[in-house]
Amino acid sequence: MSVSSTFVDDKTPICVPFILEHLKAHKGDRPFFIGLNGIQGAGKTTLVKALAAALEAEGVHTLVCSIDDFYLNHDDLVALGREHPDNALVQHRGEPGTHDLPLARGFFNAVMEGKPTMVPQYDKSALSGHGDRAPESQWRPVNQPGQPPVRAVILEGWAVGFRALNPEDVEVRWKTPSRTLANHKLEHLLFINEKLKGYDALTDLFDAFIHIDAEDLTFVYAWRAEQEDHLRRDRGDPNAGMSPEEVRKFVDGYFPGYELYTDGVRRGILAGQTGKQLRMVVGRDRKVKEVHRI
Repeated sequence: MSVSSTFVDDKTPICVPFILEHLKAHKGDRPFFIGLNGIQGAGKTTLVKALAAALEAEGVHTLVCSIDDFYLNHDDLVALGREHPDNALVQHRGEPGTHDLPLARGFFNAVMEGKPTMVPQYDKSALSGHGDRAPESQWRPVNQPGQPPVRAVILEGWAVGFRALNPEDVEVRWKTPSRTLANHKLEHLLFINEKLKGYDALTDLFDAFIHIDAEDLTFVYAWRAEQEDHLRRDRGDPNAGMSPEEVRKFVDGYFPGYELYTDGVRRGILAGQTGKQLRMVVGRDRKVKEVHRI
């Protein structure tokens, strides 16, 4: 039986009232800014679309962005890898440090100020799957003359809301038995941790935050494998998508971020703003098992 015939969206009925409540209380002229952290494969895409539709139904023109839109371009990512050739964490896109933060800060500052700007687009299929930023001619215009002004923004992604740890805490986690952290040198984990500090400029903008968590973070391996299975089925090509071993290696590239920073997201990332973070914990079936307001 396909996922589409069994999938039940039980997240939207929980999240829409939460977001509309905080939208109503939002003060000031700048757009209402929502951060959404979703463990890969847990239903983030469906939820983002539903939230945007709910806001639009309230007459609030909404812009949806992914942190993936702001990856370094291919040449800069290759250069980063060459500068740190023994650091496996920056040999591929994904971990903190592989995004173009000046580009992201400039874009979101323009949106917050209601200025005309363009949403960068990243083409993951470019360069035989290595990916690259799309030409500016393909970027999405927003706040342009004749367009409704953006009044709400949703920024989604697997690492959205991650905050850097104290170096001592990184070392403690590195020394604690884990799935992937011991595969890396401490200095390499400290490198991405230091890079993560720059992301606070985005995280500090959030007026509300949603976290799709999992009872067991390792569910992400099975969910990704299922996505590849469905890709092969949908294309009718047994060779399409990643093999099980390729899936493991792919997810391993992201998993150190989960192991370092998920606990911090669970505790809450919006200091002094009680009640503005919603955490939903899903089971292996992706259904919500627990809901917490933080």
